Amino acid sequence: MTKLYPDAASALAGVLRDDMLIAAGGFGLCGLPERLLDAIRDSGVKGLTFASNNAGIDNEGIGKLLRTRQVKKMISSYVGENKEFERQYLAGELEVEFCPQGTLAERMRAGGAGIPGFYTRTGVGTEVAQGKEHKDFTDRDGVMQTYILEHGIFADLAIVKAWKADETGNLIFRKTARNFNLPAATCGKICVAEVEEVVPAGALDPDQIHLAGVFVNRIVCGAPYDKKIEFRTVREREAA
Repeated sequence: MTKLYPDAASALAGVLRDDMLIAAGGFGLCGLPERLLDAIRDSGVKGLTFASNNAGIDNEGIGKLLRTRQVKKMISSYVGENKEFERQYLAGELEVEFCPQGTLAERMRAGGAGIPGFYTRTGVGTEVAQGKEHKDFTDRDGVMQTYILEHGIFADLAIVKAWKADETGNLIFRKTARNFNLPAATCGKICVAEVEEVVPAGALDPDQIHLAGVFVNRIVCGAPYDKKIEFRTVREREAA
């Protein structure tokens, strides 16, 4: 059975529903599953919870779905570049669960490994720790330390962006885009990957594969892409 679909809408057919928990890859504007996010927006599903490093920026990434009011909750580590996110949060229209960046990545990785929870010192003594179980452990230096319990993320759907895929779903990510796409891909019951290029099975060097195809259920080629820049910084041209 082929994993390759002709477009993002067909790759998500039969998968989307209201009130889903979706793990989405991307780091800033790098490695965003743009075509899949557009297809989710166009489908009209609502009440969505997204676990993602950030919500994109206004009208880019998950920011598009914030504009259409399809997102109920965000589980994120950084949200500073999205004015609509800020407005909805301050107005009480959007539920937000702030999660330290490394903890969020580990929660996704844990979910992908079937681990329901883990203890970490990150966030101890801050608002992040409120309402969470605390437990003392002896660290590797023999010092008793307090840790908090964090839960693994088990998403209904994972959407990710990869650089290359073969026809069996083996993926290679490109540079920074690897940061959250890889753990996000593993923690979904269904993983849909959009890629820049699809090559025949066996064409990828096994030592270069970042994610095995066993984790990937569906693939769509979304090329061509426009390179988007989050902050454009320029300097004045020097006088001749």
